[in-house]
Amino acid sequence: MGGAHVFPGGRVDPADRIDDMPGIADGAEASATRMRDVPAEDAVAHHVAALRELFEEAGALLARRHGRIMTIDGESSGRFAAHRHNLIAGTVSFADIVRAEGLRLALDELTYFAHWVTPEIEIKRFDTRFFIARAPEGQTPVHDESETIHSEWLDPSEAIERSRNDEIALPPPTWTTLSTLAKFESIDEVLRWARQKPIPRVQPGFLERGDETLLLYPGDPLYPALEGFETPAETRFALKNRRWRPVKSE
Repeated sequence: MGGAHVFPGGRVDPADRIDDMPGIADGAEASATRMRDVPAEDAVAHHVAALRELFEEAGALLARRHGRIMTIDGESSGRFAAHRHNLIAGTVSFADIVRAEGLRLALDELTYFAHWVTPEIEIKRFDTRFFIARAPEGQTPVHDESETIHSEWLDPSEAIERSRNDEIALPPPTWTTLSTLAKFESIDEVLRWARQKPIPRVQPGFLERGDETLLLYPGDPLYPALEGFETPAETRFALKNRRWRPVKSE
């Protein structure tokens, strides 16, 4: 996804399977209830990975101190910048940082709401879970200058408009997620929707037609519908100049 605007994310690492989870995390048991297609320990590891990647790539830490989501400011800014650097370097684990700071991971701040899988024809494939959370107050997210080299906070509708104008590149699932989020007026509305919606495994189709390369969503006239997937307005994307762009269905 080099050059694209994407959400913070990454893979589940072995260290995300924390042995003493009840001792350092809130919401571990409940985190498995929405991700029922994998064993409970895998579901919990996905949530831990999401929090870790958010801290690594964006510098935002969803963790509690004395029952409240922590802030990172003043004297703690330098300390957590060092934690983040060491975590990215692999010299400490996420759990090490949490224990050293006397924190509890806020797994219950994450809401799992989507599951996307790349088409089988792709050489590099992703099996991706999408989470959403309220941004923590008292923290200023910033990219890590390594995996992510630029960051900005955009209204979903602005991101879509900028992509239409070729100012930024959005992978199709990111486009669709932002298009959906643009319908809501507040984060409270988004969270209510995300907690109740079905979460089917969405694997787009792939079609080469003449000199045209198409990505098709379930519900497109050329691709079967999928139970639980709310067919978006744009169900078809064409690859043009190495960017996926929505195109009209016949």
